[in-house]
Amino acid sequence: MLVAYDPIYAHPLPEGHRFPMVKYELIPAQLLREGVITEKQLHAPAPLDEATILLTHTPEYWYKLQHQLLSDKEQRRIGLPQSAALTLREIVICQGTIDCALHALEHGVGLNVAGGTHHAFADHGEGFCLLNDFAVASNYLLKQRLVKQVLIIDLDVHQGNGTAALLAGRQDVYTFSMHGAHNYPFHKETSDWDVPLPDGMNDSDYLRTLQDCLPVLIDKVKPDFVFYLSGVDILQTDRYGKLQVTLQGCCERDELIFQTMKKHDIPCAVAMGGGYSTHIRDIVNAHCNTFRAAAEILG
Repeated sequence: MLVAYDPIYAHPLPEGHRFPMVKYELIPAQLLREGVITEKQLHAPAPLDEATILLTHTPEYWYKLQHQLLSDKEQRRIGLPQSAALTLREIVICQGTIDCALHALEHGVGLNVAGGTHHAFADHGEGFCLLNDFAVASNYLLKQRLVKQVLIIDLDVHQGNGTAALLAGRQDVYTFSMHGAHNYPFHKETSDWDVPLPDGMNDSDYLRTLQDCLPVLIDKVKPDFVFYLSGVDILQTDRYGKLQVTLQGCCERDELIFQTMKKHDIPCAVAMGGGYSTHIRDIVNAHCNTFRAAAEILG
């Protein structure tokens, strides 16, 4: 199991933006302490090359990111102040997701401690996302003819609006987003299949809904590769999630995904996505459960 981590997570940000960024340091530390992974499994990605970025994002937008030319409005839309360090971090994250995908093709699964930047569009960023790592990695795998049919399973509480827009109308990538109906983004894009969830949904209803969808997805799409966004902002402790899923329910969600991948022998790359619980321990424990489940089920 490959675990890509973000070695430059601590890029300069105002104090108000530091939480929950610290999770990117705490998750690998927790996994190592528990023995879920070893140092040999940790992987520090290199920066993504420009040609691969331009398979997904526009040259104009990439130029702005390189030279910190985003307008104040564009920065507000992202929610972070621009900097060279922030751009570097984003391209490292994207390469990490590609590296996890390449590892998964050989060994079944690869997990990125960061990633899941699903609010980024071709020509702009939104919601703390500059570049769309799942779209970038999908386009890379398809360009290299390493896969033929990609399925993106996005279980972050927020719709993957950027992913939906970037990959709309494609026959070789299918986008599935199961998200809070009344949550950000308030203007939703159209995924290939959207499942909007009511506020207050509990474990049993959430898991039943997912369990009903997965066989249909596998049968309809017949993917030879899956990207899984395992956001933990579905938790009842999340400040913005509006759902009532417990830590155990969130873990069972991950187990359900990985059991499905194992049953159908589908390689899977995972990105952690969002998590905004009041206590950082809740965020870290929920994310670590994703790694624990992957290690137990997929090895």
